[in-house]
Amino acid sequence: MSQEPHLTDPDEQLGRVISQAKEAAALAGVDTRAGVDPEENAQALVHAGKTSFAFELSGLSSATIVGEIEEALSQLNGVDARIVYPSSTAWVSASSTFDPQSIVDVFARFGVDAQLTDSSLRRRVAWSDVEDGRFRRSVRRHRRRASKEQVEQEERQFELARRQGFLERQSDHRRRQASTQVLFTARELITKKRFWVSLAFSIPVLIVSYYPWMQFDYWQWVLAALSAPVVFYGAWPFHRATIGGARRGMSALDSASSVAILLGWFWSLAAMLFSRVGDIGYRADPTWASLSPDQARTGMLFFDVSCGMTCILLAGRLLIRHTRNNLLDDLDRLRTDHNTKVTLVTRHRKNPKPVETSVAVQKLNVGDDILVGPGDLVPVDGVVIGGSSTINTEALGIEPREVSVNDKVYAGSINGDSRLKIRVSHTGHRTWLAEIYRWVADTNVNQNMADDLATRTASTLVPVSFMIAAADFALWALITGNLTQAFASALAVLGGVAPVALAVSASLAMRQGIEGAARRGILIRSGNTLRALDEVDTVIFNRVGALSSGEMHVETVTADRGENLDLVLRVAGALALESDHPVSRALVRAAREARDAQHTSTIPNWIEVSHYELDEDGNFHGMVELPIQNSDGEEELRQVEAILWRPKNLSELDGRLAQAAVSGGTPLVVRWKGKDRGVITLHDDAKDDAIDAVDALEQMGLETMMLSRDTYPVARRYGDTVGVSHVLAGIQPANKAQTVRSVRTHGARIAMVGDDSVRRCFRVANVGIQIGAMSHVQTASAIEHSEADVVMLEGNVKPIPQLFQFARKINRVVHSNIAFAWGYNFLAMLAAIAGVLHPMIATVLMLVSTLYIEVRSNRVGSFAPVSNKAEADNQRIEGSQVA
Repeated sequence: MSQEPHLTDPDEQLGRVISQAKEAAALAGVDTRAGVDPEENAQALVHAGKTSFAFELSGLSSATIVGEIEEALSQLNGVDARIVYPSSTAWVSASSTFDPQSIVDVFARFGVDAQLTDSSLRRRVAWSDVEDGRFRRSVRRHRRRASKEQVEQEERQFELARRQGFLERQSDHRRRQASTQVLFTARELITKKRFWVSLAFSIPVLIVSYYPWMQFDYWQWVLAALSAPVVFYGAWPFHRATIGGARRGMSALDSASSVAILLGWFWSLAAMLFSRVGDIGYRADPTWASLSPDQARTGMLFFDVSCGMTCILLAGRLLIRHTRNNLLDDLDRLRTDHNTKVTLVTRHRKNPKPVETSVAVQKLNVGDDILVGPGDLVPVDGVVIGGSSTINTEALGIEPREVSVNDKVYAGSINGDSRLKIRVSHTGHRTWLAEIYRWVADTNVNQNMADDLATRTASTLVPVSFMIAAADFALWALITGNLTQAFASALAVLGGVAPVALAVSASLAMRQGIEGAARRGILIRSGNTLRALDEVDTVIFNRVGALSSGEMHVETVTADRGENLDLVLRVAGALALESDHPVSRALVRAAREARDAQHTSTIPNWIEVSHYELDEDGNFHGMVELPIQNSDGEEELRQVEAILWRPKNLSELDGRLAQAAVSGGTPLVVRWKGKDRGVITLHDDAKDDAIDAVDALEQMGLETMMLSRDTYPVARRYGDTVGVSHVLAGIQPANKAQTVRSVRTHGARIAMVGDDSVRRCFRVANVGIQIGAMSHVQTASAIEHSEADVVMLEGNVKPIPQLFQFARKINRVVHSNIAFAWGYNFLAMLAAIAGVLHPMIATVLMLVSTLYIEVRSNRVGSFAPVSNKAEADNQRIEGSQVA
């Protein structure tokens, strides 16, 4: 064996080391050709630069681990991280080519879930465009120095790297599972294939077992072989759940059925080995519905029970899965994938002709114009700027509508039969569809946590059934001396117990009710909200936003003696110009009409306002330029302080202004230079359905109140129009929350109804109901952290009484479900202990009880209130619809 000569020359040793390094680099896929300029590579790395990543963190339970996580992140090459604990946000600086998944993995080691923010994702998409250009330039350079095969290989590696990028691996961290998931059998394991295989093996077992003329020599051994796949393959999901629960010190809900299936098979196998049941000429004559003591004395096989119980459980789970509709799955189908191509319309300065290009949805920006064809899904929230069509907004639970230019459209809507040109307002996670998805996902998480106690309580029924079955077996064996009959009775106890029915008796009805309401445009926070709605005895409406239509008009203008009527109105319009409140819009509109109609030069066409201010009482302050007489009797423009304010009570005005303030609608007082110059009253009609809604609430026994800033005579007059029982008048916006709290301290259980302007009142009420969310909030994400417990997307009032009826109905269903589940389990165990219940019949009854609760709970969703007016007019909720 030859040895390599010893190299003494340092240059030769260095050359050898370099050669080995190049070979290793080539095996790793690194280009080591001499043609590559090292300086060029260094400049490319410097030009790559750094970028910042923002992560939203969940699971950051303590501030003590922040330092440890930052230290772990700093160990990554070129990574600098700062974690803001109060906002659960992480800011990370790293190379633009750095894979964020490495950062996510570091957070995962500490039990923290990190998700890139939308802005970070957009920067990565923009950077990918830059990299595409660099890649194309590098390809042209490499073509001059490398073979075509190598370039194609690099292209394939690059495309593979892009497909494995972070954007493809992102997941929604909101769809979390509850801690009780182990108590239920895994849905993924219960498949149609498993059911059909089990049924195919079970049919001959059942036929031979129940028809003696089909029995032949060694038939019982054939049944043992045929039933083995059913017991160990078909029933494996239930066995797996039992094992998983035992490892965690809990009882899976299907543990009783799993143990019954195994015991029935092993008991039958032992009977064939150690009794005459296994004889060649043995024949059985079983009964279908009851236990025969005579048959039990001669021996009995339970292969049929094990197979039948398995098939019944599998069929029941598949049927339940088919009948349940998951709203998140439905919304997922309507969410546009970020790689979906849309038609983007652009214009260039040099070429005014519009150009249509196909781009991915993730590359759309606010202000872009896109085309949506007939029957296509609208991918963004936006405003129609061309065309008209019918939009199906069923995904959002709002009323389908005809849209034309300047009308809003929403992501998830389906376009009708005409093409629309839409200007993008919101994309991605900022759309209303995404917000509804997040709301429902968070609701499911909260509901899962709330149902944890109910599920664990139901799981305690399993060990109780084991103890009852063991005691039943012992008593039957002692009294009758017949072990077979004792075992059959104990098997019926295990087969008839229904902990699943008990576990879902409350949670399923609540979940279906919440999702049913969300499908109709009403978002409910949790099951606790429905329970609180059932206990409410007082409903407080905020007048503006809840009962009024929102469109106001100037009714009367009254000037004090010696004052100019038009000037009073013009000053009010100038002070209110910066506000979007309905009152302000009405004043500005009336002031402009007065300016266009005036024929005098004593009032300037434009009244300048400076030092504008809005105080906590909602009064407008500012410095205005008005024509004021000087000492010579001549008029000149001077800046004076002006206030537009609303009186709280009658003592703040006197004379003709006091009379004007209480004689009409909502009064506003105009003051400048410290003197009240006039009163403007505004009128707003009540919503079309407000009177019917208030009347329905009164008939349900609920007390109705109305909050208003107006003086009592004005507010009382408006309250009589809509029919509310009590009026809380003269309440300034800053004092509305304290007023609601005062009513609650008197023992009332309050539901506060209003728009986003009374969100502070939602905090102090038992239940906060926000209406007209799509009209009053600036962005959809504003409702994610809303203080309201119920958010109605549209502004109709008629669904309010339906909402209370719906809550009462759900709570009745929940209470009756719980009573039925406990009653069934008690009676089933009693019949099994008495020996009158066959194990197979016990299993059928268990499935029937579970399906009964499923059907009752699923029906609840169809009685949810509707937020759109067309459906609300057609829907009538009767108290006896769910019995």
